[in-house]
Amino acid sequence: MNKIKFIYSIAFLFVLTAGCTKKDGIDSDLSFLKNASSSTLAKVFTISNDNTGLVRITPTGEGVSSYTINFGHGTGAAASATVQPGGNATHAYPEGAYTVSILATDITGKTVTTTYPLSLTYRAPENLAASISQNVHDLTISATALYAASYLVYFGDAVNEVGTPMATGASLTHTYATSGNYNVKVVALSGGAAKTESTTAVTVTDPFGLPLDFENPFVNYFFGTFGGGQGFATVANPSATGLNTSAKVGKFTRGFEGWSGTYSPMGAPNTPINFGVGKKIKVLVYNPSAALIGAKLNVELEGAVGGVPANGVAVVKMPITTSGAWEELVFDYSGISGIPAGTVFTQLVLRFNDTVDGAGAIIYVDNFRLTK
Repeated sequence: MNKIKFIYSIAFLFVLTAGCTKKDGIDSDLSFLKNASSSTLAKVFTISNDNTGLVRITPTGEGVSSYTINFGHGTGAAASATVQPGGNATHAYPEGAYTVSILATDITGKTVTTTYPLSLTYRAPENLAASISQNVHDLTISATALYAASYLVYFGDAVNEVGTPMATGASLTHTYATSGNYNVKVVALSGGAAKTESTTAVTVTDPFGLPLDFENPFVNYFFGTFGGGQGFATVANPSATGLNTSAKVGKFTRGFEGWSGTYSPMGAPNTPINFGVGKKIKVLVYNPSAALIGAKLNVELEGAVGGVPANGVAVVKMPITTSGAWEELVFDYSGISGIPAGTVFTQLVLRFNDTVDGAGAIIYVDNFRLTK
């Protein structure tokens, strides 16, 4: 009996030892790895619509350990990217057509390359708005637009003009050689073929100062008034003969009070009156009424740069000597003391017959000139 038990024990140990030589589920047959491969490969392109050209590429597939994406655009390290399953890569493309290739590597190191077409079309910029400011012949412009990469500006004063580039958020300043009417065009560029443009009509004016003849359609002949009933206007020449055959002149209508008159700022951006050029102002005057012969026209210079002399010093009064014909009056300031050499005045004031009250007197003036 004891011998039988011993034989069974030996047999059990043999079976146990034999059973422990291999782990469950693993043996020397690794042939299945040779047949493993990535499958159901695909891609996902997420394309931005804001004209940045950014595209997010997300490869998908089964049994893949990594992906290498060749963007079909760019050079060096920027031309490709390696991502893990579930990852993605982003690349900025100019507008155009491209071929993106994705190399999928499986766990055995085998690779499969798949190509995909990619096409980008940029959208036209929207809500284009130009902002324009002027200072005599200088014009400054800026622009805004949704989805604009940059701008071209055409100032409208050159034949076959080539647009001037303007970056987003920047501005341009342009100086016109002559006054006139111009069409300023702004083109908003998408970065691709699409673009949006707008045109703004602008009038460039000449500075108002001496000489002054009322003939330039691009000068604002501003004569402000003070005193009740005082007026000033640019009108047709009432007598285009003799000394003055010009088409346009200034009409001075005397106000109710003896102190009434007109004022015309001539500081920047206008042309000031510079005594370094001369100290005499010549004016053509037309008096339609014989009753006004002997009445005086005042030409007063104010707003001296530096404050010297004070207002009320550079005043010259000259009498009208005739009626029904143009005459030239000369206002000479050289005999007035207290005016420093080279003084610059920024305002011209006119008064007429300021010794009496009463409204309605009319005279015409033209061709103001500063001479020695």
